[in-house]
This record gives sequence, C-alpha cells and structure tokens, in this order.
Amino acid sequence: MKKIVAFLLLACMMLSLAACGSSGSEYKLGMGVDLSTDSSKENNAQVDATVAAVVTDKDGKIVACRLDVAQSKMDVTGGAVDAAKTFQTKMELGDDYGMVAYGNAIAEWYDQAKAFESYVVGKTAAEVEGIETVLNETGHNVATDEALLAGCTMDITAFKAAVVKACNDEKGATFTGKDFTLGVAAITAADESTAATDSDDAVVKMYTEYAAAVVGKDGKILAALTDATQPKITADKNGQITGADFKGTKRELGADYGMVAYGNAIAEWDAQAKAFADYTVGKTAAEVAGIETVESNGHNVTTDETLYASCTMDISGMIAVIALAANYAR
Repeated sequence: MKKIVAFLLLACMMLSLAACGSSGSEYKLGMGVDLSTDSSKENNAQVDATVAAVVTDKDGKIVACRLDVAQSKMDVTGGAVDAAKTFQTKMELGDDYGMVAYGNAIAEWYDQAKAFESYVVGKTAAEVEGIETVLNETGHNVATDEALLAGCTMDITAFKAAVVKACNDEKGATFTGKDFTLGVAAITAADESTAATDSDDAVVKMYTEYAAAVVGKDGKILAALTDATQPKITADKNGQITGADFKGTKRELGADYGMVAYGNAIAEWDAQAKAFADYTVGKTAAEVAGIETVESNGHNVTTDETLYASCTMDISGMIAVIALAANYAR
C-alpha cells in the first residue's frame, strides 16, 4: 500500500512539474513613449514619438524589445492644415524612409533599430540608461560601444529613454509563457486639426494611438497594452510655429487626464484602456479586429456587456492598433 501511495505521489509531482514546464515562466510586458516637438519649424509642425515595447523577466532583464517611431509632419504654410493626411511609422516605411538612399547611412532605419533591440536584450533598465554615447560630427548622440555602433550609427537618445520607460512601466501587464513573439504599433491621425483664421492660430493635432502585444505560438495574445498621445502644435497665418503643448501620454496622465472629473466617466482613461487590453488576451489579431461595436453618442463602443461594464469609451482606435501590434509580432 505504501508503495502505491508513494508511486501516486511521485506521479503527481511529475505531472505538476510537467505542467509548470509547459506553461513557461512569468514575464512582464511594458511600453514607453518618448515624444518631442522640437523639430517643428517655420511652415512645418512635427512630432517625433519613439515607442518601445519590452518583455522583462523576473530579474528585470530584457528578453525582447521592439521599437518604432511615429514621425508625423504637417505642412502649415499660410496657416493651412491637411486634416485628411495619413501617416506611416519609420518601421512601416522600410526602405522608403531613405536613410541609405539619401543619407548615406550604413543601413536603413529598421535595420539599425533592430540592432539596438538586439543589443539591449539581457540588460536591465539601469544598464540601458547607462549606455554611453558621444556627440558625433553631425550633432547626434551615438553609441561609444563599437559592437553597437557597427550596427546602429543613429542617435540613440530617444531609444534609450523609451526603453527605460518601458522597463519601468508600473502599469505593465504580467503573463506566463514559453514561446512567444512581441509586436509594437502606432497609428496617427490628424482629423481634429484646424487651419488658421484671422483671429485664431492653426492647431495641428497629430494624435497617435500605440499598442504592444505578446503573441503565443498559437497566434493568441498573451498580454497587451495600449496608450495614446495628444500633442498640439499651433501656427499663425504666416506658418510660424507659435506654441507646442504635450503633458504626457494618457496612461502617464492617469487621473489628470480628467475623464472622471470632467466627463463623468465610469473610470479614468488608463483604467478603461487596461480593461480593453486585458479583454484581448486569448484572442488572435483577426479576432481583435472583429470585435463588435455599436455607435453610442457618436462613439463606437463595445456590444459585450461584460467589457462595457469596465470600458464605455470608444474602442475603435484601440481595436485597430492592438490588432496591428499582434500582426507585427516577430
């Protein structure tokens, strides 16, 4: 009898260990955005938003990193705007970004970004922050490490800042996995921009939604995050930039975004966005893209009562960007 009990205990232990091995280890998904409007100048409003998605292990070391830049430009000559303008990220532009063709670069932007992504794997936030740079002859802060510089000769200041933010993301998502890929995406629209008038400056609103998604071997999302930025750049009727305003991403702003205080929302934007991102876990990119909505007070809201209990805001942009991030996972 004792032998049978011992055998059963051993079998249970083996099954337990097998289950632990198959489920994988616990990781954290984080996302960070570093945004600048400093390149705006006469007749050109510009937003450069570098987004990083990272997966870190229990020791805080990066096991996967993805980068992209939503570089959005608007011609404001004469105070005009193009509210229908469409945008592509640097990663989406690929060879068309033209660093090799027009800048005599050693490699195109996406290749150099991938070199930086690979370089930070195994590093902590502090180690990424401590990557040494030097100001080169063209005024860019480039890596002093020869191995990194061999694959990435671009300015890495924004890369470092976005990756550190992602590693330290207090609103990140934990997940358990074994074989997974990571994707990041950004979608920008300028449809709320307005042209200058005799009494008012032009207001350029190149708003961007971001997403990071971890995808399992079966194509289903293991973890997802979403965020958004709403910078505003003003220009007068002569195309002169008169101001720029950006206070932080919607997740960073938290309660200061004011949906509860000023919009009588059931919860703040960051909490509702988290509810939606968590809802996509277990779904494929196609299933996320197919989430049903209904129009309510001019907003496309979910038809799912369970989700609606915690997310009553427009989810059309979040659907698009999380599905895109899942599709971009590599």
